[in-house]
Amino acid sequence: MNRIRITPSIVPNLFTSLNLFCGFLSVIQTSNGSFENAAWFIIAASIFDALDGFMARLTKSSSELGVELDSLSDVVSFGLAPAFLLYSSYFHNLNSIGILISSLPVITGAFRLARFNVQLVGFDKKFFTGLPIPLCALTFVTFFLGFYEYDREFFELITSPMVLILSILMVSKVKYDSLPKISIHEIKSNPIKFVVIFLLIINVFYFEIRGLFFAFVFVILFGIFRHIFNKIQNKFSRG
Repeated sequence: MNRIRITPSIVPNLFTSLNLFCGFLSVIQTSNGSFENAAWFIIAASIFDALDGFMARLTKSSSELGVELDSLSDVVSFGLAPAFLLYSSYFHNLNSIGILISSLPVITGAFRLARFNVQLVGFDKKFFTGLPIPLCALTFVTFFLGFYEYDREFFELITSPMVLILSILMVSKVKYDSLPKISIHEIKSNPIKFVVIFLLIINVFYFEIRGLFFAFVFVILFGIFRHIFNKIQNKFSRG
């Protein structure tokens, strides 16, 4: 009689499945007109997405299957779910143009994940090329939660250019750091980074969901300015 073999990889894959399930629930909530609940399910999906990577490292069970499953889940939770939320809450008013713009996070997000998978060497990366799709989705939903009901004029002014810019960044060559590992060695080697993270956390506690949105904006802008600075530095060093 063959016994079912339970491997350590089932733990991170379980969290990945919960990420995907939250994305599915977000789509259902959007379909029912519960936009705020839909946004929170995307945030829940991001928590499970972070936990699956942490558990994969903890159990030393990173695998190509896990990477592929994670990417497929991310397309749903951080591509389709926020795009459908943005379309249903706002972009449907813009007819065909609205459909085109709201589809960009799904399309560029899928390309970004496909590029990540084919370029992956090892499972522990210090940086990502292009804006990570979870960061893009979290920027959308924190912006939505912070401004949709409370400052509709500002929301409608910013939404379209924000979607366009973040979608382009996902398929760009701008580099973004992965989440730092918290340890005494890491803090000593990168003290400024951890001071900035601490200040961003204080900002979130003070300004709540809007503070979280502005923290994501800071991270995104930092990546852009660092990319431009490195380009200029390389140009002068060659000259």
